[in-house]
Amino acid sequence: MLWNSIIKSQFDSGLFQSAIMLYKNMREVGVEHDGFTFPILNHVVMSICVDVVYAGMVHCVGIRMGFGSDLYFCNTMMEVYAKCECLGHARKVFDEMPNRDLVSWTSMISAYVNSGVIVCALNLFEGMRRVLEPNSVTMMAMLQACCVTEDLVLGRLIQCLVVKNGLLFDVGLQNWFLRMYSRLGGEDEFVRVFSEIDCKNVVSWNILISFYFSVGDIVKAVDIFKQIMSGEVPLIIDTLTILISATKTSESMCLILGENLHSLAIKTGLYDSILRTSLLDMYAKIGELDNSTRLFNEIPNRSIITWGAMMSSFIQNGHFDEAVDIFSQMQAAGLKPSLGILKHLIDAYAHLGALQLGRGIHCYLIRIHGLEICNTHLETSLMNMYVRCGSIASARKCFDLIIVKDVVAWTSMIEGYGAHGQGINALNLYHHMMSEEVAPNSVTFLSLLSACSHSGLVSEGCEIFYSMRSRFNIKPDLEHYTCFVDLLSRSTRVREAFAIILRMTNLCDGRIWGALMGACRVYGDNKIAIYAAHRLLELEPDNVGYYTLLSNTQASVGQWHEVEKLRSVVYEKNLVKKPGWSFIELNGTIHGFVSGDRSHCKTDQIYDLLVYLNRIE
Repeated sequence: MLWNSIIKSQFDSGLFQSAIMLYKNMREVGVEHDGFTFPILNHVVMSICVDVVYAGMVHCVGIRMGFGSDLYFCNTMMEVYAKCECLGHARKVFDEMPNRDLVSWTSMISAYVNSGVIVCALNLFEGMRRVLEPNSVTMMAMLQACCVTEDLVLGRLIQCLVVKNGLLFDVGLQNWFLRMYSRLGGEDEFVRVFSEIDCKNVVSWNILISFYFSVGDIVKAVDIFKQIMSGEVPLIIDTLTILISATKTSESMCLILGENLHSLAIKTGLYDSILRTSLLDMYAKIGELDNSTRLFNEIPNRSIITWGAMMSSFIQNGHFDEAVDIFSQMQAAGLKPSLGILKHLIDAYAHLGALQLGRGIHCYLIRIHGLEICNTHLETSLMNMYVRCGSIASARKCFDLIIVKDVVAWTSMIEGYGAHGQGINALNLYHHMMSEEVAPNSVTFLSLLSACSHSGLVSEGCEIFYSMRSRFNIKPDLEHYTCFVDLLSRSTRVREAFAIILRMTNLCDGRIWGALMGACRVYGDNKIAIYAAHRLLELEPDNVGYYTLLSNTQASVGQWHEVEKLRSVVYEKNLVKKPGWSFIELNGTIHGFVSGDRSHCKTDQIYDLLVYLNRIE
């Protein structure tokens, strides 16, 4: 139809408002719609604003005009709802379709995978195979699911199915197998898969570079990049972006490489906003936040991704106030936040203890998506925010509303109960998790041990610790031993804890000796306390807190000469305890301060009130 063609040409040219005006004119003159009109309109609307309200409006008009059962229209609506991160709406469209084709099944599976709802994706894939054979795009979505769940066995089963269906020579699929083995397989297996790709493209080489970065072989990764630079493979912006994304450790070599890549991007002219955003993220992860901020200020037309990267950069480096300020700037620029941006903001509020502001974001999400947000990662962040802000009841309500609870959600709620001293509730939730057949991971056990330690549940904690290896084949690491030692130490079993430390094959760090020493101070075992303190000072000779602990222990047994020696060492090394920050939220504003702080604009009034309160008997 002519009108469809004209509207689509405006869309393809980026003239979205013009396309909308043309559609309005089309309706005003009474031109009849067909099955392609609304899909084109959906693409136009989503290019202007990714909003479920607008998507719903298009959906309603389409149904009213008789296209509610049209295959192409329904497929497009599923895609739009998935883009709006409203999986419930997308699934409702899918379930109500009278007929489904490969695109229908694959779109819904991809939507689940992209949102991390892997269980639903797997169930849908099984249902699809009963009526249709999956194509290469479906298989790519399933391989992505294997990477998310780290399920190499499932990945190999998918590979067998690909061979059976004759799809093995699809380059896109071969690259996805390469990605899977780069994340889940060994180097030999990965290299074999790479060598078996007949027509290696730029994506194949990019995955190869990323793999060697991921295993720490920076020299090999740079050698492959030099092959690309020598002309064997054309250099494109994606290659540079992947290299920059891989250069994200604090090692000096990575910093030098990152700066060289930055220079190369400018020299080759491949210096667009996407690449600058990758550079911004790289500098933040290396700890060069000033470079990140400078790059952010240089980007002329910032996308939502760029704003999100800058927020994430501040959060990673502990600058939570600045992250909130970036969000305010983004709102002033008239941009609508994505769910990823809102997750960053919720994380910042969690660290700042800004409960009321966090609740405001929660209300905004409920207004847009309803009570069931259908995004497990975002809902888990909300739950963590309530935990950190002290509202454990609200955290549990968030947890109960999560439709698809993954191990991270269960573990976070268990950790929340532990942090609030509710060890019994943490254990009950763990047993509920087992009844739901969700397999715990090492972090789950760390949270359980911490919960038992804080609540004095010694026998339960011991049972949890020993079940790690015997029942779940999870080897305890140093953090688990630290929690276990702390658990035993809190229950007067200091010597038993000391014996466990001496038997450990892992190299002990300051945390485990600190837990033991703290218990010795409480229960008066000064001999072990002094031994632990010396181990602490060997590990961290510039930690002033450990000198204070040892000094107090020696003072308690009258070793005043040793106390004076320790004070002299602290003075000679000029060791000063780094002050900790405290935050308070008042009328929607977050105030931060340290001990003895006089930087607040109302310092005089604050200290006058403190003096007054101290006088009250």
